Amino acid sequence: MNLTPDSFYAKSRLASAEEIVEKAGKFIEEGASIIDIGGQSTRPGATMISAEEEIDRVVLAIEVIYKAFPTVSISIDTFQSEVAKAAIHAGAKIVNDISCGSFDPELLKVVARNNTSYIGMHHTGTKDTMHEIPERADIMQELIHFFTQKKQLFTEIGIHDWIIDPGFGFGKTIQENFSIIKDLKKLHFINLPILVGVSRKSSIYKTLGVSAEEALNGTTVLHTMAIKNGASILRVHDVKEAKQAILLMEYLN
Repeated sequence: MNLTPDSFYAKSRLASAEEIVEKAGKFIEEGASIIDIGGQSTRPGATMISAEEEIDRVVLAIEVIYKAFPTVSISIDTFQSEVAKAAIHAGAKIVNDISCGSFDPELLKVVARNNTSYIGMHHTGTKDTMHEIPERADIMQELIHFFTQKKQLFTEIGIHDWIIDPGFGFGKTIQENFSIIKDLKKLHFINLPILVGVSRKSSIYKTLGVSAEEALNGTTVLHTMAIKNGASILRVHDVKEAKQAILLMEYLN
């Protein structure tokens, strides 16, 4: 659920409290088990905002969703510790961090102190360079090395309950993005749950020669492959279609 004015997928943008509760209710009805709230756009070229502005965008949404649906898990998509702290206070149970603790080291302390579930994403570079694509020989070996190091670090500071996100679309070539889905089983070596976030991303719509609005079918194909290869969580814009893919794959298995 994007609370930004410039999300790359326009239909995911929301504004009013009524609209937020209505959308959350629809997600839950269609099968969502986690509502992920984001107030900071991380698309290429996005302008970074302050923690105060991000808090203003997300806290009300978390409060109204928590009040309306107290049993659903709420995740805060942030790399800023002050935002995470405010979101947890408002009812968030998961911190979803695209920096995997690199942009704001205080964030990991907030997670450990509150015993909050955590999602850490693979990335390279800084906030300003995370979409630049470095040269590398093997994306899967880099992911294994990255998450192995993070797992050791997180264990030392008391974070054990966390989920890895290979970072589809962040600083990777189109071929590398597809290789991640194809070879996802290699990440089982890390022995942590895997989240996959491919929904309507540019590697899909550029490959198919369509727009983000027309990328649902391609998204479903990659969701199916991700489930087949061991994804534990799908982060999606289109809950109904993703849930259908999950149910059919469970039936086939």
